[in-house]
Amino acid sequence: MTPIVFCPKGFGSGHAGLGIGKIKIPVGSVHEPIPIPFQSWREALICFLYRAVGAAMPDSMILVVEDDPEVQEMVRFVLHEADFLVSVVKDAYDAWAFVRRHPAALILLDWMLPGVSGIDLARQLKRSHATREIPIIMLTAKGEEDDKILGLESGADDYVTKPFSARELVARIKAVLRRTAIYGEEGPVEYGAIWLDPATRRVTAYESAIALGPTEFRLLHFLMLYPERIHSRSRLLDRVWGTSIAIEERTVDVYMRRLRRALRETSCDRYLQTVRSVGYRFSLDCEGGNRFFDP
Repeated sequence: MTPIVFCPKGFGSGHAGLGIGKIKIPVGSVHEPIPIPFQSWREALICFLYRAVGAAMPDSMILVVEDDPEVQEMVRFVLHEADFLVSVVKDAYDAWAFVRRHPAALILLDWMLPGVSGIDLARQLKRSHATREIPIIMLTAKGEEDDKILGLESGADDYVTKPFSARELVARIKAVLRRTAIYGEEGPVEYGAIWLDPATRRVTAYESAIALGPTEFRLLHFLMLYPERIHSRSRLLDRVWGTSIAIEERTVDVYMRRLRRALRETSCDRYLQTVRSVGYRFSLDCEGGNRFFDP
């Protein structure tokens, strides 16, 4: 049998100008080239070794989608120093190809990408059953509140405004990963018609599956754990988003609106009640709830 051949980028592959390495794995008597969008020997070799033994890639992989070479190298260095395994791609097409083949613990996604924008890619990722659970942090030079809200509404779990410090970036990544892990440790929760299982990240209502992104899932999980209580926006930010990152209170309204939209098909959006000037409540007492406005 022909041995597995590892071909570094540009070496006999005709892709010298693309910055793409290749791993060739024999299928019968034919080599099937598998494009791996890594730009360093370290990451490509690690992936090669995992594939060679038939093992799954580690779940600490951070996918960076960024077209600026200087930002790519800075982020790669920072995350390597924080002991993350990193892969870097330059556009939405390479990112989509990557996540369809390899698991990623988190995606750092630049807003302004060539071709398909980061916003459009985030929406695509959240629409796909295979990728909707991957948390996304948006990298953006757009610092206006409306731009941040647009990023969150497209599916991002957090955002980092350029220029950013290495400490802030690592802290936000760890906070998002920590929240994802915490909300997977408890047993199933059932309240009213809604059933939620943190282990499988499944939500059903009246036996119909409900598709939620990771932040909406954590928000619903928290509300179901503490029903019939009024939760202020600051409390929800603290318990769902975490205290290690600064996010505006309006973010809660954005995700509550998205959660209501997801629950609307099963008429369970009525459980999410807005209490004017105070916050939100998850309650079966739909008549007694005060829905003064629908954010």
